[in-house]
Amino acid sequence: MVLQHTVKAVLRPGEQSGYVAECLELPVVTQGGTLDEVVFNLKEAVALALEGEDTAALGLVANPTVVLTMELVPDRA
Repeated sequence: MVLQHTVKAVLRPGEQSGYVAECLELPVVTQGGTLDEVVFNLKEAVALALEGEDTAALGLVANPTVVLTMELVPDRA
């Protein structure tokens, strides 16, 4: 089995305000009022989700990095 070196997450604007980040491989969803806050919260949430877990059983290397993609809706003129 080839282990992944990254955990993928998607960042999108929140429905009311702020931002929401959601991992694709892990059951992790978090939010923040600013981009800095949501990125900080995502890193912390991923670390907590992996704490004490056998990352190889999840298909991940021991210390994976998080790759974050941001979804934006273009403004219409």
